[in-house]
Amino acid sequence: MAALFHPAALGDLNLTNRIVMAPMTRSRADERGVINASAAEYYSARAGAGVIISEGINVGPMSNAFDRTPGLWTDEQTEGWKAVVDRIHEKGGRIVAQLWHGGRASARGLLSNRQPLSPSGVNDDLDRLQVWALLANGAYVRVTATSSRAMSLGEIRGAVDEFGLAAANAVRAGFDGVEIHGANGYLVHQFLSPTINQRTDEYGGSIEGRSRLLLEIVSAISDAMPRSRIGLRLSPFADYNSTRDPRPEETYGQLAHWLQTAGLAYLHLADTNAWTGAPDYARMLPIVREHYRGPLIVNAGITPERAADIVSSGEADAVAFGRLFLANPDLPARIRAGGPYNSPRSVGIYGGSDTGYLDYPSLESVAKEVAAGD
Repeated sequence: MAALFHPAALGDLNLTNRIVMAPMTRSRADERGVINASAAEYYSARAGAGVIISEGINVGPMSNAFDRTPGLWTDEQTEGWKAVVDRIHEKGGRIVAQLWHGGRASARGLLSNRQPLSPSGVNDDLDRLQVWALLANGAYVRVTATSSRAMSLGEIRGAVDEFGLAAANAVRAGFDGVEIHGANGYLVHQFLSPTINQRTDEYGGSIEGRSRLLLEIVSAISDAMPRSRIGLRLSPFADYNSTRDPRPEETYGQLAHWLQTAGLAYLHLADTNAWTGAPDYARMLPIVREHYRGPLIVNAGITPERAADIVSSGEADAVAFGRLFLANPDLPARIRAGGPYNSPRSVGIYGGSDTGYLDYPSLESVAKEVAAGD
């Protein structure tokens, strides 16, 4: 496991270890998109990560795919995040804000009765879109997606501006950097797909056209912070949210070629299908590494033992853990000790109280309980 505890540099992000906390939606913001007070405790408990990637943060009011997810476009939202970031920094940790626009993966009930936005208004697969809401009885449930409509050029440029504003607010809140959410079937991923993006203007057609939104977002964020503090998350083969790219090798090979000279802090490669037991890691890595030799984080269903092999072999610079970090706030210490690991519980993953959020025991607290029992 020693390789996981070597320091690493991802652009200007200096990590004390290579154990990354993956972004995980927890849906504990209020109705105004302000992160709740408990988030400071939740995140700071995990400050031992080499870097924390925050849950997806909405860049504007048309972004919601999950109810009660936080935003970063108002002063109130920014101040809420500042309290979280300050606590993490007090513990010596680092955190980047994952900037998110859900695009067509949404519903009117989450968008103040407005129709979701998408590249081209493709709506033949609404039953496959993941949209979640908090009911009045406290249950967090999947709801039916609403048909989307194609974005106007003005709305596309508005979305680019929203990413730029969110990045500027991330700087105000003290985040160490940002990660663009280009994965899992959300807006950036939708534009990259020739199935979902059927536009005939400059934002569609060729791979260059379909990539234009992403490149403009990178440019807008670069006005707020150096590219060496900007990461990008991609999931080339993801079935999640039905993006359906018939030629991911072409799309992402060309994107990887651009990334090689783009100067971003890192690429975060998500093997999203591994969540359902159909991993694509072996297909995904060669597409990227043929063209891109920069800092790389990999994610999805990777054990600590496998992570150590990945890092020591040079396949990637760091490994992001999701569910293991959800259930084990002191994950780096547990990995160093060889376990044991708490298992995630179904209660409290999305929405709700501090139950399932702040009550997973640390290794130290378990040891004290055992000692007291003796």
